[in-house]
Amino acid sequence: MKKIMALLLAGAFLLSACASPSPAPSSSVEEAPTVSQPPQEDPVSQAEPEPDPEPDPEPDQEWQFDTPENHQMDPEQFTRLHQALLGSTVYAMVTAKDGVLIDEYYQDGYDETSVFSLHSCSKSFTSALIGIAIEQGHIDSIEDLLSKYLPQAAEFTDGKQNLTLRHLLTQTSGLEWYEWGGGYSNWQEFQTAPNWIDYILGRNMVAQPGAVFNYSTGNTHLAAAALEQAVGMSELEYGKINLFKPLGMESVEWRTDPQCITDGGNGIAMTARDAARFGQLYLQEGLWNGQQLIPKAWITESTTAQNNGAGDGTGSYGYFWWMRPFGTKNYPTYYAFGAWGQYIFVVPELSLVTVIACSGPQSSYAPRPYFTDYVLEAYQGE
Repeated sequence: MKKIMALLLAGAFLLSACASPSPAPSSSVEEAPTVSQPPQEDPVSQAEPEPDPEPDPEPDQEWQFDTPENHQMDPEQFTRLHQALLGSTVYAMVTAKDGVLIDEYYQDGYDETSVFSLHSCSKSFTSALIGIAIEQGHIDSIEDLLSKYLPQAAEFTDGKQNLTLRHLLTQTSGLEWYEWGGGYSNWQEFQTAPNWIDYILGRNMVAQPGAVFNYSTGNTHLAAAALEQAVGMSELEYGKINLFKPLGMESVEWRTDPQCITDGGNGIAMTARDAARFGQLYLQEGLWNGQQLIPKAWITESTTAQNNGAGDGTGSYGYFWWMRPFGTKNYPTYYAFGAWGQYIFVVPELSLVTVIACSGPQSSYAPRPYFTDYVLEAYQGE
């Protein structure tokens, strides 16, 4: 009997050992290790990064060329012009029509890379930069007192304290100055003075500011000094940023006075082609490659007669620009004009710009017939 009971207990043990275990409470279940899955990426973050945009190509600043006859200009006139220029004092003469160069002349030993001193044509560049400075808010208006920028002017009681930028731009400061025409000139005194600003402000007042035209590089030098104070840099550097570089004018040089103030009335130099670019910019009312470099309104105002100038054949005067009609058909023209025959002529009616660079000393009017008698007479339109 004991033997039978032992056999029955052994069988029960074996059955219980092979049965499935009862489920354990959830809290005691050991979770199977999870297989790590890669995180689901946002489809946007998986996209390839956008490449940096290509920089805008630099605009082509090189002059384009064409024949005169394609622009209603008689090529034979330019042939005769070149013959007339042989042996003359003209270093270079360049004409652009409808935005392209149609004629160039260079004296032997000079070419399109030669840099020429343009003397008082500098004044017209100073005018342009003052217009830009007003547009940018560095200068409030041409009615600003000079003393706002050159405080030493306020120390005077003889009228200099009342000088405005307008008086300087229109050559009506009233300061005693002898530069126009023959006779005594204080030019050498001015140029050799140890301090040009002190020398200019030290001149006597001989007229009420705004009353009388008296051509003076001293006026322009005061304007240049005021401009530099307003913009906080040299006139050359300001010009490079706002005018020369955008125009592709890489040849510009500009000398300074003993205090390193830019000689805004007389010291600029450049190639004839770069001078023509400046004239072309004015012809295009300040617009260049889609950018308004000089305010259109400033160009209109500065090339409109503000007074009768010197009362001679040179013409009337705007803001450091001359204007008068030229040629047998009296084409209205405004122009930058420098000693010994430096010119930048702009003829809006003909969409024409002519630059003349000359040696000296000589009459400043000597080369003018090359423009009036050849270039203007070459026009074959109505």
